Amino acid sequence: MGFAIVQQYRASRLRLLVITTLLFAYVSSASSVASDSVPVDPQTALRNGMVLEQEKNWREAIRIYRSALKKWDKDESLQLGLRRSRFNYSIDRRYLDASFKTTLKPMSREAALSLYDDVLTNVQGYFVDPISVSTIVAHGTESLWLALGNDKFIDENLFGASPEKIEQLRRTLYEQYWNKSVPHRFAAQQVVSEVCELCLKQVGLECGSVIMEYTFGACNCLDDYSNVLTPTRRKDLNGNIKGEFVGIGIVMEGEIGSGMSLEQVLPNSPASEAGLKRGDFISGVNGQDCRLMSTEEAAELLAGKPGSRVNLTITREGTSPFPVTCNRRAVKVNSVAVAKIVDTQNGVGYIQMTGFQQNTVRELDAALKSLSDQGMRSLVWDLRENPGGLLNVAIEVVDRFVAEGVIVSTRGRATDQSATFRAHQPGTWDVPLTVLIDGSSASASEIVAGAIQDHQRGKIVGRTSFGKWSVQTIFDARFGTSIRLTTAKFYSPNGDSWGKVGLKPDIIVENGPKNRPLGDVDLPNDPDLQAALQVLTTQEFTKR
Repeated sequence: MGFAIVQQYRASRLRLLVITTLLFAYVSSASSVASDSVPVDPQTALRNGMVLEQEKNWREAIRIYRSALKKWDKDESLQLGLRRSRFNYSIDRRYLDASFKTTLKPMSREAALSLYDDVLTNVQGYFVDPISVSTIVAHGTESLWLALGNDKFIDENLFGASPEKIEQLRRTLYEQYWNKSVPHRFAAQQVVSEVCELCLKQVGLECGSVIMEYTFGACNCLDDYSNVLTPTRRKDLNGNIKGEFVGIGIVMEGEIGSGMSLEQVLPNSPASEAGLKRGDFISGVNGQDCRLMSTEEAAELLAGKPGSRVNLTITREGTSPFPVTCNRRAVKVNSVAVAKIVDTQNGVGYIQMTGFQQNTVRELDAALKSLSDQGMRSLVWDLRENPGGLLNVAIEVVDRFVAEGVIVSTRGRATDQSATFRAHQPGTWDVPLTVLIDGSSASASEIVAGAIQDHQRGKIVGRTSFGKWSVQTIFDARFGTSIRLTTAKFYSPNGDSWGKVGLKPDIIVENGPKNRPLGDVDLPNDPDLQAALQVLTTQEFTKR
């Protein structure tokens, strides 16, 4: 279980909890509707979302709809708006992915159908909830229907085609194929082949493009964490698991008019060595203005071979724009970004952990030994903004602090997806402990917090966690792709699963630090860390 690779059909499987992209964060740019505004009613939220949809600003529309659905979760119009925006955003991303356009879209009908069959087989066999073939096919039809109204799809596949013919094709899809009954996966291939013939005849749309919408759209009926990975996305995933990338080492968000906001600058990366800081903006790349680009477009400009240079224009608050040159290279992402004594008088150690990767356990063991040698008598374990990683790694790191009992259990539909993982007493550190979490602490981070809290091993400090309590398995498929499926849910030692709700800290700190540097400690401006220190040094704290 955990990290074992198992052969099934012709696909290898890797179990993990969540994958974080540490080089680039794919988010959209700002718009005429402020995404952080709080709508007073669902109607206003719907109007704001639809304005963003009209602007093709799918990512901001997603934010608006998701925020509104936290308050009005039963509103069907908001739910439908979220679906439209999510699926259109996925279509846009596919057509900004070079590996999709060069490897997958041009495939023959036979090759594309074989990849589609891989998806059908694995979804039906392993997704955590049973899904009918009819449902999978229907969502592929919906994806194609949306794609035929998507500007990027039309520009790539149907440039110059008659809008009237395209609309007629959409009507035919809706009337004849929308909820067509499909008894088994072989019949699914027949239906998709029929749709290929229809699209080719009516508008000259090639089969590869049609079948790819059915292939990627198949996961639209699943959850937010299940999807088909293009060769590029698969490579990114492998880099996340290993903690190795080629680039300049940043996480960025696009903001129209300002450029790419640096949300994180990785320690010991080309970007950090060039003096870039969290909160800076990249407004130009190699002489090209990127203030009106999407994040994906800017990411393409930043990508390059190891050893090559990229020239950036940086905007920083209080200064004029200035040039910076970074040399692209392999970037090693350490799971333990900081390990130091933050209170020498009381012997309080501090470990900042950014992910759960293949090298995490080794790094944690080294950090604990080093802190112990420096006189550590208690520990603050910082899991803020830590989105998770490998399941077996989460279990092993908890085992360092819990002597006995259940760490976590998983339950899935396939028999090999259900298991209970227990602690082993040898090697346990019994130092007093606090764990810092926030709204970006997800999955493996939540396993840690749940186990520490349930075993009363230490206090959890900060804000409610993200709420991703599920396990994904990666299935290697054909043509360099992979299929990521949610195959199980995980449960804390007390049997709780806080999916979509999040784990609530023992000690709530309402407002966390702003622009917290990765790989550094800023104690005077970090209320979470101050609260954790107060717990460890006084064992008393009044909840805020």
